[in-house]
Amino acid sequence: MAVLQTARLTLSPCRPGDRADFIDLERDPEVMHFLNGGYAVDRETVAPNATFLMPTGTEPYVWTARRTADGVFVGWFCLWPESETLAELGYRLHRVNWGQGLAAEGAEALVDWGFETAGYEKIVATTMTVNQASRRVMEKIGMRHARTVSGDFPDPIAGSEHGEVWYELDRP
Repeated sequence: MAVLQTARLTLSPCRPGDRADFIDLERDPEVMHFLNGGYAVDRETVAPNATFLMPTGTEPYVWTARRTADGVFVGWFCLWPESETLAELGYRLHRVNWGQGLAAEGAEALVDWGFETAGYEKIVATTMTVNQASRRVMEKIGMRHARTVSGDFPDPIAGSEHGEVWYELDRP
């Protein structure tokens, strides 16, 4: 994994020293809204089968995003390999960084790295159908809606009745 540079962000492979920043993100109900219904995550009591990533700083496919200008923590991005040719994009940003184009900027850098360096043929991303902000990020970086799936979620959250959308991008 390489350090990736964008106009405003530095994405570095995560490290254990990032754990406190990751936990801080999980404690924000707005950040967690489309992941678990908006409950602050307590790592001591969270269900072991939680379906969302809770990085600890040791994951091989998670990058920590910091503002290049001042080193302030912005959030994290991941490009999780599903196979040798397919990876899943994910991201989580502090609320103060929403609406500034930083999610798209970091995601695009990771997608470029995935195609050019890691050799993926396809990159996918998913979110709840009702998560319009995340869908806009995916569309902004060139991903296209591939399908909407309904699910029988064990702990349904508001909006989950509309399903989950899958976006895809093939290697250019």
